[in-house]
Amino acid sequence: MLKYMRMNRILKETTQRFIELNGFEELTQVQKEVLKYTSSNKDVIALSKTGTGKTHAYLIPVMEMINPVSDKTQVLISVPTRELAYQVYQNALLMKEVYPDLRIQLLAGGTDKKKSIEKLEKAPHIVIGTPGRIKDLFVSNVLRVDFVQMFVIDEADMTLEYGFLEDIDIVFSHMVKDPEVLCFSATFPEELNVFVKKYLSSPKIIRVEDKKRDPHISHVLINCKHKDYKEVVYDILPGFKPYVCLIFANTKEEADDCYEYLTEKGVKALLLHGGLDSRTRQKAIKDLQAKRYTYVIASDVASRGIDIDGISHVISMGLPKQLQFYMHRAGRTGRNEKDGTCYLLYKESDLDAVRTLNKKGISFLAKEYKKGAWKEANNPTKKKQVKSNVEEKEIVKTLYRKNEKVKPNYKKKKNVQVEKIKRKKRREFIQAKIKEERIERYKEQQRNKDN
Repeated sequence: MLKYMRMNRILKETTQRFIELNGFEELTQVQKEVLKYTSSNKDVIALSKTGTGKTHAYLIPVMEMINPVSDKTQVLISVPTRELAYQVYQNALLMKEVYPDLRIQLLAGGTDKKKSIEKLEKAPHIVIGTPGRIKDLFVSNVLRVDFVQMFVIDEADMTLEYGFLEDIDIVFSHMVKDPEVLCFSATFPEELNVFVKKYLSSPKIIRVEDKKRDPHISHVLINCKHKDYKEVVYDILPGFKPYVCLIFANTKEEADDCYEYLTEKGVKALLLHGGLDSRTRQKAIKDLQAKRYTYVIASDVASRGIDIDGISHVISMGLPKQLQFYMHRAGRTGRNEKDGTCYLLYKESDLDAVRTLNKKGISFLAKEYKKGAWKEANNPTKKKQVKSNVEEKEIVKTLYRKNEKVKPNYKKKKNVQVEKIKRKKRREFIQAKIKEERIERYKEQQRNKDN
């Protein structure tokens, strides 16, 4: 048995057993760091990227402190989406292999509220849920929080984005005891400072750069031109063989539309977004976890709420309004030292956002899939060579004319002439592009007629 340490002492045998049951050969950096500082009344803020093992960075300390003999609720875990709550709940259930009498309760939208109330009659040791459902049951005097010893806020930045801090605030402000608070997040927006100052006591801030677990992702740009995103998705699918491919849409309607289109084309796909009823969503998550589908069409609710190994490819149908969500989408692949590819389908309206991402450090390749092969395409993130050879020659002639007398304001006049040459060449370039696009559009119309 591997002997994991917490500060200067070995973890309990039950905790060691839980780690072994998860099949961990070693703990990740964030798990090790959090374990060092989780102790009575020691608050922690852990900042770590997606895929670095944050869920077990708090489940392991929970396992270390939980007392299954007690009849009180000792741990409260808040997560921003029902999908993520369900996944954390599934991970936590493994604790029952060590402690069969441990009571773990899921409280989230989509679960049967009446059954949840019935199960809460005997206080669960661990509660995992979404802020809204936790608050509702607390306000209804069904859930007691005055004996909670550890309060975990997972995906704190997402909790802030979704406007759930008020719900958490209501529950937290009524906790009689001063619990140990573990706050986990990929980023730390300034707005979180107000909450941290109000409720956390001199927290230890852990910033983890786990290079070993950094995503290995290739970002590929694909120009949709005049086609719909769903058409381009279908066109490129034969160009790679995914284990699991997540296809992200910006809206539920786009996700539905893409799902119907691919299904009509004979592609077996799974649909997952917030507009589905609870039973359908839970079944979809189970199917996704069991890897029963190769292609999964999802809205952004899944980009932060799903943590599935084996996602080899991601397709982003355009860019989300909040650009950081592109990184959350891409972060679903390239996990655990495996390679991943994220295809970004873009249109002219997306170019400014694409260049912004490029400036933030994302290196894009530009490709197109034609006649069964990938080919290099024009890359909008690369600086274009504005001056053609002809243009350069004309400018050189203008600047270095022989035997020309120097006249007043000669530099200004020559600069004006150079600008005229540049404008002329730009017009010629734009006209050529327009002509090229018209020809391509005409060819496409002819192909559609033939079909």
